[in-house]
Amino acid sequence: QVQPVESGGGLVQAGGSLRLSCAASGRTFSRYAMGWFRQAPGKEREFVAAIVWSRNITVYADLVKGRFTVSRDNAKNTVYLQMNSLKPEDTAVYYCNPGTRMYGSSWHGFGSWGQGTQVTVSS
Repeated sequence: QVQPVESGGGLVQAGGSLRLSCAASGRTFSRYAMGWFRQAPGKEREFVAAIVWSRNITVYADLVKGRFTVSRDNAKNTVYLQMNSLKPEDTAVYYCNPGTRMYGSSWHGFGSWGQGTQVTVSS
């Protein structure tokens, strides 16, 4: 069972940047993707971005496309989410999930969830 640990969140002004990290302990399931999701207060958890372990293919939600970049370091078993041009509406708890895959027409996390890391963007 792959257990993710997120870090790197914080408070930043609108227009600023943050880089989140997701360290995955345990065996990595190469046929899945590592996905980033976020949940704002009072809202459902939503897909943000994903990177497919075996092919280095990246996928982004329309809301973050062009601003966020997902990457990985296989040697460290770590996935990163570089977030630029942050907006107040990006404020949420960000989670990564090592069992992310397409189900139906959208991406879902079927693996373990970590504690998440809080990102707050002030206007």
